[in-house]
Amino acid sequence: MTSADQVSRLLSLVPYLQTHPDAELSATAELFAVSTEQLLADLHVLWYCGLPGGMPGDLIEIDMETVADTGRIRLSNAEYLSRPLRFTPDEALSLVVALRAVRELVGRDAAGDVDTALVKLEAAAGAGVGAPVPRVAVSGGDEDLRQRLAEAIASGVVTELEYTDSGLVTSSPLVAPAQLIVRDGFGYLQAWSLDREAWRTYRLDRITAVRETTRKAPEHGTPPDFGAGWLDERPDAAEVTLRLTPSAEWITEYYPVRAVRHPRGAVEVDLLVADPAWLRSLLLRLGREVRRVSPPEAADGARAAAADALIAYAAG
Repeated sequence: MTSADQVSRLLSLVPYLQTHPDAELSATAELFAVSTEQLLADLHVLWYCGLPGGMPGDLIEIDMETVADTGRIRLSNAEYLSRPLRFTPDEALSLVVALRAVRELVGRDAAGDVDTALVKLEAAAGAGVGAPVPRVAVSGGDEDLRQRLAEAIASGVVTELEYTDSGLVTSSPLVAPAQLIVRDGFGYLQAWSLDREAWRTYRLDRITAVRETTRKAPEHGTPPDFGAGWLDERPDAAEVTLRLTPSAEWITEYYPVRAVRHPRGAVEVDLLVADPAWLRSLLLRLGREVRRVSPPEAADGARAAAADALIAYAAG
């Protein structure tokens, strides 16, 4: 717990306590995701906060005896902090991007709530006053199929999928759908496989049919952690190294690079990538001029997109 975390929490705690007089200590601690001991420490810090001057009338007042005796928090003399914190445009924009990705996967019942939140966040991010807001594209498969999966998750029934894996092998697994998630621009279904009696993950854009059964899903606990995407492990940006043919050195003149090396018969380029979709597009454009990508999983999106394009070409 850093001091910055505590300051941010205190700035949200004061307006909350002003609008919830006699707030219960343990419930407030749970709401702010801290222990009651940490919340008590926060209240003792607030005791010494206030307007310049530091006189009794300038400081926030908290009845600590009441807190100790009844577990209720009574705060006063902090009207100047009555408004909750507002998002900065950058913070709002980050939430807009994340929420648009979620919008690709939620069922129709939740779509209205997501759209309402998006309108408010886009206003905070500057949309509607000439500032561009980035679009988000998630490879999430057919919307009707996603809706049926969401309904199967809610009703807890066994579902039969028509699924084509990365090797172009089609199967019809019986699964108990558990949750829909997004990683690196792709939507996935986590489900308990009745055939294998184990957890399995299915890419949504490879599911071609969903058939609900009348069977109730068996008890299978919660799905395991899906793990971070290759970009998530570097929250600021992911460093990617491309080994290319010499004819592809032109990218160093068009894109910002961190380093360029010239091993024998090749060009090696280090890039900072903040958008997997952008890297996927670049790799597809370079095609055969790419010899190696490090880390290898950074190229998964391009490989999948190329495979899908070949399938579409073969189908005519």
